[in-house]
Amino acid sequence: MSKSLKLFLGIFYLIVLFIFLYLIFSYIDITRLDDFLYYKDLQTNLEKSISNNLFLNLFLFFLFCLIWVTLLGFGSPLLLISGILFGKWIGTFISVLSISIGALSLYLIATFFFKDYLNDLLEKRFSKHIRLFQKNEFYYFFIFRLVGGLGIPFGLQNILPVVFNMKKFNYFFASLLGFIPIFFIWNTIGSGLDKYIKQADSFSLINLITSKEIYLPIFMFIIAMVVSAIIKKKVFSATN
Repeated sequence: MSKSLKLFLGIFYLIVLFIFLYLIFSYIDITRLDDFLYYKDLQTNLEKSISNNLFLNLFLFFLFCLIWVTLLGFGSPLLLISGILFGKWIGTFISVLSISIGALSLYLIATFFFKDYLNDLLEKRFSKHIRLFQKNEFYYFFIFRLVGGLGIPFGLQNILPVVFNMKKFNYFFASLLGFIPIFFIWNTIGSGLDKYIKQADSFSLINLITSKEIYLPIFMFIIAMVVSAIIKKKVFSATN
């Protein structure tokens, strides 16, 4: 990778991050962050803004997620935000679609510009996983996404298939389908936070945790982690 390309990508990433942070902090009064009533006002204003311009806000969120993931951004905060802004169903849909396309974009960029470099960097480190994926790339990559990428950082998950030249169709749909369960849980938690803020008069951690909008998706998350660990052990045991 040339120095000029590194510089361009780094500057572009910082510009996107700066714009995002500027928009956030220009909308938020940081002097009132310890005031729960402020969050209720903020939630009300966000709800009005989203309902008045739903498709525009969906498009803007989609575009930001796509760029963020393409630039190696992590995904979990986006899932909570999409649940808060759009609810668990629409939030799940838009986050799954945008992050899947963003991951595919990163994969294509990595394949085009950095394939040889990534082969040298990752092939030995993940040789056992690579051999397993090559047996049935769609199935194993789907399971890989389903169990959270075996603890591998999200950005690295998205470029790992470069080393076994995964087909674009298989990459996209294995990601899309594998993301759905855990993305739905995260969006449900975000939606639950939104409902709690809307209904509560003051903040209480105990009331928040015992709210069914929160403890049910957390329970689902725990079950998903247990199931993922079982699947991980059974399917990827050959890699140990």
